[in-house]
Amino acid sequence: MKTLIISFITFFIMANLTAQNNRKATEAKGLEVGQQAPVFSAKDANSETFQLSEKLKTGPVVLIFYRGQWCPVCNKHLSSIQENLEKIMDAGATVVAVSPEKPEYLDKTAQKTGARFTLLHDENYKIADAYDVTFLPGNMTRVMYNTMLGANLKEAHSDDSQRLPIPATFVINTKGKIVWRHFDPDYKKRSTTEDIVAALSSIN
Repeated sequence: MKTLIISFITFFIMANLTAQNNRKATEAKGLEVGQQAPVFSAKDANSETFQLSEKLKTGPVVLIFYRGQWCPVCNKHLSSIQENLEKIMDAGATVVAVSPEKPEYLDKTAQKTGARFTLLHDENYKIADAYDVTFLPGNMTRVMYNTMLGANLKEAHSDDSQRLPIPATFVINTKGKIVWRHFDPDYKKRSTTEDIVAALSSIN
């Protein structure tokens, strides 16, 4: 009986993981405003560890998920964040952007966008999964990303699932609560600096 129970639990867990690994962008919901932000640690391009819990001790954190250095819309968004970074910093916040790409690809993002804020490698999608932003693009979409845009998802990520994050933005206050978010399955729609600063101003 005990063996059957363990087998059932294992099957249930694996079924849930498979469903999450294969879901469409419209099935990802993202964490809601008011929820506790999952704490995490991750490596940057220099193999230094960023810890959300430690950074929140110094002020709010703006957490941005982006798809990769191959994504023109992501690069335009991160460039805009960098151009207006001083406004966000003046509001007392730190910006950190997370991608499933390995550390060596983070340098490419920094070169393309001029980003001087922290870029992190989300190994095994742990952060994206925790914030409920992970999805699997369709077959033809993956082919386009890999061939036309040079995403090379299987090589650039820590596994070959080729999953991606919804390009969401979360503002997290010093108590670890999500106080604002921009979440849209349409990858062309991104958070604006104005909205981020307004959200930060509302908690100061």
